[in-house]
Amino acid sequence: MNDPVEERADESRDLYDIASWEPRTGLDRLAISTYRGALKAGRASLVALGLLVLVLILGGGAGALIIDNPFILGLIGLSVIPAGLLALYVYRTDITTDEPATLLAATFVLSILFAGFAAFVNTALGFIQLLPLVGFVLFYFLVVGPIEETVKLLAVRLYAFRDDRFDSVIDGAVYGAVAGLGFATIENVLYITQNIETPAMVLAQSAGGFASQFFETIDAGGQITAVRGLAGPGHVIYSAFAGYYLGLAKFNPDDAGPIVVKGLLIAAFIHATYNSLVGVVPVLVSLIVPGVPVLVLFLGFVVVYDGLFLYILYRKLQRYRAAYSDVHVDADSPRDLVSERTEFDPETR
Repeated sequence: MNDPVEERADESRDLYDIASWEPRTGLDRLAISTYRGALKAGRASLVALGLLVLVLILGGGAGALIIDNPFILGLIGLSVIPAGLLALYVYRTDITTDEPATLLAATFVLSILFAGFAAFVNTALGFIQLLPLVGFVLFYFLVVGPIEETVKLLAVRLYAFRDDRFDSVIDGAVYGAVAGLGFATIENVLYITQNIETPAMVLAQSAGGFASQFFETIDAGGQITAVRGLAGPGHVIYSAFAGYYLGLAKFNPDDAGPIVVKGLLIAAFIHATYNSLVGVVPVLVSLIVPGVPVLVLFLGFVVVYDGLFLYILYRKLQRYRAAYSDVHVDADSPRDLVSERTEFDPETR
């Protein structure tokens, strides 16, 4: 969209500082440098703040517990394996170019740092859960889902998104999945250490030796590790959806805002629905089929729920892969693009 003067003016007319602009003077260049410097300072301040919040959270006892009992690191590692494998799968679906390790690592670290923001907001607005009947549902749909998915997307937007190597829509799903993995990792750290840090556990560690510490840790952390291992893949799935739409927004700048919001709405809805149902459905099912351990029913629910949305994500990524293959067919081997798209497009079935 152009100004009316620019639309009607002769091309030879100089419209600098009238209806168009480009850097010409020292003041112009100073304005550009100031703007870019402010953006860099803002990003650096955001990262520093995230680091500070994370240090304060871990300083509450989690960090010291891990140092005193290194076996907890093993439990944390086990808890993130399912989410890590899922993130690896999303990475392998990228049919375009390999994503650089530096961008993947930066996204992972940023998602860990920004998780503290979500923890702070969730705690500050936790009073919503006290509302009768609908408190927990409102908390999940208005706070937990939107906030956690936003901070994960911020981890992608702040660095990888701005890099020229983020060069396709599907890259957004890859970096979104990595952000989900980072968030799941730090969340597992907090949940596992909080559940292990009990008076009995502390007494056993102070009174026993190496073997006692090991077996007490495994006994105390085994169940929570299994639960967190099942919860982690959900974070990868949610943020892969949001990341995909962030990638779509990068290459559709005129509609970038609504596209990003669409991705966040999808991710937040799936996330909040999971949180709302995961504590209720297994218990209700146990009333119908008594005798089955609740942990087993929890596992069944997670597999079915995550499996459903993983399949939807799979179909979305496959549609992109099919379209990419169509437009990169060798010129010496022409194919019927219409028939190919019809074959792969689930909307036409």
